[in-house]
Amino acid sequence: MKILLTGATGYIGKRILPVLAEAGHQVVCCVRDQRKFHPEQSIRSKITIIENDLTKPDTLRNIPDDIDVAYYLVHSMSNASNYDELERQSAINFRVALNRTEVKQVIYLSGIINSDSLSKHLQSRKNVEIELSKGEFALTTARAGIIIGSGSASFEIIRDLVEKLPVMITPRWLRTKCQPIAIADVIKVLVGVLQNSKTYDQSFDIAGNEVLTYKEMLLGFAAVRGLKRYIGIVPVMTPRLSSYWLFFVTSTSYKLAISLVDSMKVEVVAKDNRLMKMLNIEPIGYQEAVSRAFKKIAQNEIISSWKDSTVSGIMDYKIKDHIKVPEFGCYQDIRKRKLHDLEYSIDRIWGIGGENGWYYGNWLWKIRGYLDKLIGGVGLRRGRTSPVDIAAGDTLDFWRVLFANRQEGRLLLFAEMKLPGEAWLEFKLEGEELIQTATFRPKGLWGRVYWYSVLPFHAFIFTGMLEKIVSVK
Repeated sequence: MKILLTGATGYIGKRILPVLAEAGHQVVCCVRDQRKFHPEQSIRSKITIIENDLTKPDTLRNIPDDIDVAYYLVHSMSNASNYDELERQSAINFRVALNRTEVKQVIYLSGIINSDSLSKHLQSRKNVEIELSKGEFALTTARAGIIIGSGSASFEIIRDLVEKLPVMITPRWLRTKCQPIAIADVIKVLVGVLQNSKTYDQSFDIAGNEVLTYKEMLLGFAAVRGLKRYIGIVPVMTPRLSSYWLFFVTSTSYKLAISLVDSMKVEVVAKDNRLMKMLNIEPIGYQEAVSRAFKKIAQNEIISSWKDSTVSGIMDYKIKDHIKVPEFGCYQDIRKRKLHDLEYSIDRIWGIGGENGWYYGNWLWKIRGYLDKLIGGVGLRRGRTSPVDIAAGDTLDFWRVLFANRQEGRLLLFAEMKLPGEAWLEFKLEGEELIQTATFRPKGLWGRVYWYSVLPFHAFIFTGMLEKIVSVK
């Protein structure tokens, strides 16, 4: 079967792709930027990659005519204030493009929309479903609530709250009911409805077997981790204060926090679980889903993370737009050191950031991250998805990985922190030397003031970091 997979670089897309490929299907992966897409070598012969942008109809002309089924796994709570209109138009563009093909079924992962009053995010999901349903193909919609799995936004936010705060004074929306579902069950559903005629032109709620409040989810998570947590709920915390609370404590961006708070005031409880029964799926319980997620984390088997999407940052750009580091009009800090042990230094470079820190002056990096967070930036809270692997498109604290080639010995990072300009940090092996280059392209007068104000700190931070990378204990 030939399957079109949109959102192939997203959280769900990365999870379902190997399942489809290993089942023998030929998968056409739609991505906006091929440089951010790194499928496993074992499935590369079974996939085709095409670049397109759902907001630009002309780019969709490369969709093959002979596809049988298409997955629509695209959604966003991005920085754009009109993201709902962008999502609706993307669905229209996709529908029009698919009407020119032989596709028989489109499978769409949406959100549970049973409340009379929907958030902007959930209303947008509903609008996308309405637009897709107008196509000349059968539409199957699976509506999920909170998805629990290693790397999922919900899991990581709950984890941040529980592990960082022994005592929580929380907003009243923690009393809101929801029905979480394990990521493993979501994938089973999405595969189970594939060319299943009983699901054509229908919408289904999919959920776990427990209805919980957000407070109960936090306490259940704490129980799995063996932590004692105390949660108090106050009625005076406004949506704005709630958004700030999520922003400062968790790894989410402020605008995403606003969207999440808006949605968390709405109950997302399934009307029924008939699709799970049709597909003979016994849902995994909430605490079991959390436990499985931590087993994946312990084994470094996090297939995908929401943090690696551009939604988790402050910019939306293609890697190719920034991979060539500019020289004209830029300031550079270039430092070189002789290598003592090649493999040791490469391991250090590939292990930088996240829990390992930046090897020297970590307290200054933390201060810089905190200051960035105060003005609405991403700070250091995103960390890194894998402690050992790095690929283009990954997040690395407040950096985005643009290029990573271990054999070549080159790692190039682009800053996603709030800056009066643009910044790159590069590590490059040349012969017996490691060259570390910080490049800054200032924007106006304030950009130049910023560079000279931090220059004294660069003198020992960058020198110390380079020494730690090349020095063998």
